[in-house]
Amino acid sequence: MTRLLEGKTALVTGAGNGIGRATAMVLAREGAAVLVADIDEQAGRETVRLIGNEAHFVQADISDPGAADALVAEAVKLWGRLDTACNNAGIEGKMARLVDQTDEDFTKIFDVNVRGVFNCLRAELRQMLKQGHGSIVNMASGAGQIGVPMMGLYAGTKHAVIGLTKTAALEVARTGIRVNAMLPGMVDTPMTRERIYPGQTEILNFAPAGRPARPEEIAEGIAWMLSDRSSYMMGSSMIIDGGVIAGSPLALEE
Repeated sequence: MTRLLEGKTALVTGAGNGIGRATAMVLAREGAAVLVADIDEQAGRETVRLIGNEAHFVQADISDPGAADALVAEAVKLWGRLDTACNNAGIEGKMARLVDQTDEDFTKIFDVNVRGVFNCLRAELRQMLKQGHGSIVNMASGAGQIGVPMMGLYAGTKHAVIGLTKTAALEVARTGIRVNAMLPGMVDTPMTRERIYPGQTEILNFAPAGRPARPEEIAEGIAWMLSDRSSYMMGSSMIIDGGVIAGSPLALEE
């Protein structure tokens, strides 16, 4: 069977670790030439090393509109086009009640998770409109559909990403471009273990599935969404969360 992204080009932001790295590697496995972007140069270059010759690295802070434009320009310089993109880069922000969050907390997380996605999405769409085709996946979260105590700012950014995704999809629906969103639940990544829940690893297993997702399980869904096999999927959200949004794990208790 032909690989999902044979001969395609791809941009993945936040590709130095976690879901981003897994996505870059799965896209490369499925035949794509990948532009790896991350603010962490060492992590990004390690992803390129793991992939091999079909990957290139660019250091970028996607909260800067100029950096997002430069990423797309680099893809065009390398390959003459940008077929697919996964806007994955994001941060978790500080865990606290909304009343205890500061203006600085708000600005920091919205600059990366919302402004950053917008910057990349806009730059990608401008190029894809010129070439007449493309597929984009924005990284949202299950937190984009529900409220999350102690992570209200994070949830707010992911609700915003879903709104941007739906609007962009409608605006380009008849141009040969598709825009969709991925909504993971708890994923076993370094960020999750070390920054969000230090010393509380048992919470990783709260999903009805009884375990967190592996980054590769999210990446497989992203690869399909970016591929032509999802050609009628526009403005949609794919949830891969071990059953969290479906209902409470308490329903499984005897």
